[in-house]
Amino acid sequence: MGKPVLIDFYADWCGPCKLQSPIVEELARRMGDQVEVKKINVDDHMEMANQYRIYVVPTLIIEKDKKEIRRIEGLTDAASLEAIMKPLVE
Repeated sequence: MGKPVLIDFYADWCGPCKLQSPIVEELARRMGDQVEVKKINVDDHMEMANQYRIYVVPTLIIEKDKKEIRRIEGLTDAASLEAIMKPLVE
């Protein structure tokens, strides 16, 4: 079983993305190497954004074993995000 992957789809011009970014970074620090965090700028990686059907930024996608477990559109607080991620590493 692989570790969970948190993919943060964002854009530089997106206000809520600028608020989401430090939350994702703090979660990455707290959970360390138990999770893999990827940040994808939708403007630079349109093909990947289309592949994942990203229509709203920020969008967080949580994958485990290459399967989408959860999709969160819009700003998400740290406690909610950690509550989703913790069971995936235990």
